Amino acid sequence: MRIEIWSDFACPYCYIGKKRLEKALEELKKEEETKIVFKSFQLDPSGVRMELSDYSEYMAKKYNIPYDQAKAQVDGMVNSAKELGLDFRYDILIKNNMVLAHQIAKYAKTVGKDKVIVERFFKGYFEEGADLGDIQVLSTMSKEVGLDPQNFKKIIEQKLYLSEVLADQKQASDMGVRGVPFIVIDGKVSVSGAQSIEYFKLALEKASEV
Repeated sequence: MRIEIWSDFACPYCYIGKKRLEKALEELKKEEETKIVFKSFQLDPSGVRMELSDYSEYMAKKYNIPYDQAKAQVDGMVNSAKELGLDFRYDILIKNNMVLAHQIAKYAKTVGKDKVIVERFFKGYFEEGADLGDIQVLSTMSKEVGLDPQNFKKIIEQKLYLSEVLADQKQASDMGVRGVPFIVIDGKVSVSGAQSIEYFKLALEKASEV
């Protein structure tokens, strides 16, 4: 089984959705037979660095909604994450442009380390307040999972894998994808959003039957 996942490291629902999908695969005992392909999607391609001590306030301003409504949404995300063993820290979040992180993930795929670097980036961003637009931060995380420092340097200097990142974004746009996570199972069944574990299990079973 082949599963393609379009996601952005700055998207909380992408991290939650990834974990729920992994749990569904585990419960169905389909982990070994499944190949997950991570696809790049930038929610804010022109994003700039911004330290956020109150994410609810940021959400309220961005979407022009009352603060209480924004806080309820953020609290809901935190609770959903907690159910999966994740500790979202919205009080230390640092927003930034994610294009370099996506490029590194593309390189990691070529050496079989895309799964570990994707998890490291998500964890770093949402649980540790890591700045994924900072070259030194990305370099440290890349070394942690065993990526070659020399290749990392080339990616930065020569903008390697940028075309692949942009191609993923275009593919999503051509399919009409406007939000992430967006998941395609075996090219047959698509799932939009961070659905429940049970929903993912049904989608996986449906794809197996088609």
